[in-house]
Amino acid sequence: MTKIYVDGDACPVKNEIIKVSERYGVDVLIVSNTWLRNVKGRNVRSIVVPEGPDEADNWIVDQIEPNDVCVTGDIPLAKRCLEKGAATVGHKGKEFTADSIGMAIAVRDLKSELRATLSFKDTSKQFDKKDRSRFLSTLDKILFIKKRNTE
Repeated sequence: MTKIYVDGDACPVKNEIIKVSERYGVDVLIVSNTWLRNVKGRNVRSIVVPEGPDEADNWIVDQIEPNDVCVTGDIPLAKRCLEKGAATVGHKGKEFTADSIGMAIAVRDLKSELRATLSFKDTSKQFDKKDRSRFLSTLDKILFIKKRNTE
């Protein structure tokens, strides 16, 4: 059965994930370093991992399986989940695939290097209603395909 693993500490779409998961009857595991309030749903579990770099990421990668979905804004975590065969989607609705993850990592690394060497400011726009809508559409599409493929 498909599960949705959420890199929960900074996830702005938790409520949307819960809404879509209830429609498809899939479990949601929201993984974070601290207890998250207001995360409730029939199939929702909050998992608190020890504090430390990549603790939540490592827990997700250890648990995730090929039929699962990971929701994260962390591109290296998305890559690790893809390597295990899981689907991955970012908070703004971008689905990461084996074909797109390399470019996403390259852009991330380039921006990081520019910030370190120059007074570079990332001008990416803030999360908005269109991002939320795109995320809902992408997650719904992924779960629809997974459900169809398991029937």
